[in-house]
This record gives sequence, C-alpha cells and structure tokens, in this order.
Amino acid sequence: MAGTDARWRLGAGAAVLLVLGAVAGGVAQRMVQDAAPATIVAEPVATAASDLVVDVQGAVARPGVYRLQSGSRVLDALARAGGTSAEAAPGALNLARPVVDGEQLIVPTVEEAAAAPPPGAPGSGVAAGGLVSLNQADQAALESLPRVGPSLALAIIAHRDEHGPFTDLAQLDDVPGIGPALLATLTPLVTL
Repeated sequence: MAGTDARWRLGAGAAVLLVLGAVAGGVAQRMVQDAAPATIVAEPVATAASDLVVDVQGAVARPGVYRLQSGSRVLDALARAGGTSAEAAPGALNLARPVVDGEQLIVPTVEEAAAAPPPGAPGSGVAAGGLVSLNQADQAALESLPRVGPSLALAIIAHRDEHGPFTDLAQLDDVPGIGPALLATLTPLVTL
C-alpha cells in the first residue's frame, strides 16, 4: 500500500508540474506579445528550420517583421509587406537577391534615394548590385548588414585598417565577433 501511495503522489506531482508549466508558458507568451511593437505580424515569429524572419521597413504598404520560406527573394519580402508605396524609389533594391534570416530591408523613397550616392559611386560603400564592399564601406553601410551592429562594423573597419584591404571574403572570419555562422550569412551580401 505504501508503494501505491508513493506512486499516486508522484503522478499527482507530475500533473501539477505540467499544469504549472503550461500556465507559465502561456503567461510568458502573452508577455512577449504584449511587449511587441504594433507592427509585428499576426502569426508567431517562431520559425521552422527552413523559415526566415525578415524586417521590412521604409516605403512599403505594411512595414513589419515577416516570416518567409527559405530561399525567398527581396521581391517576396516586399510582396509580403503589401508591396511598395507610391513614394518608393523604383530599382532601389535588387529584387532578385536572396534574403537571409534576421535581415532588415529598408525601401527608400525617391527623395531618400536621390540624396544617397548611387551604388558603386565612390564613398557609397555599396557596390553595383547592392552588395556591401568590405574594402570601401563606412560604418553605416556595414551596419546595414544583418546581425552587424556598431561594434562589429567598427571591428571590420579596424581589421581592414590594420591588415589592409580584404582579398578574400573568407578573411571576415578573422574579425573578432564573426564566426562560421555569421560568415555564411554575410558572404552572399558582401563583396571586395
């Protein structure tokens, strides 16, 4: 009888833990939803291994964070954001370029595009085709890359200043803070 009583208490304890876990999970999920800005998408941001999460901002109908299938292109991300607005600069982005997880796409207006140097122009840091030049990009151009913030942009510039121009994209792995995963993310978005 003592064995049955102990098993019953163990089973009851496990049931209580499951209920508490479910309640805590719901509360945590609600806290995340309540803390999110108004521009998030209706579906959860959790992704399957083959999904991408992309932040689309600027001159689009519905700026926000969207989930896309792996292999999606800039064109797909803009379509998911309701298309470009009437003020958007045509041709400002390479619509055929594949997007990467965690990327932010900013669609400029005609006015903003006119004020910026064209891709490939000296000082723009962006090569023709929209790729960021590791050897010419300033801090702002480097920060336009996914998962590159101010400190990592400065680390890339410091590495370039100390060791000379990059001669191979794989040299990004030598920059402190860039490992194999980030290198794989950045490689299709940068050029020498």
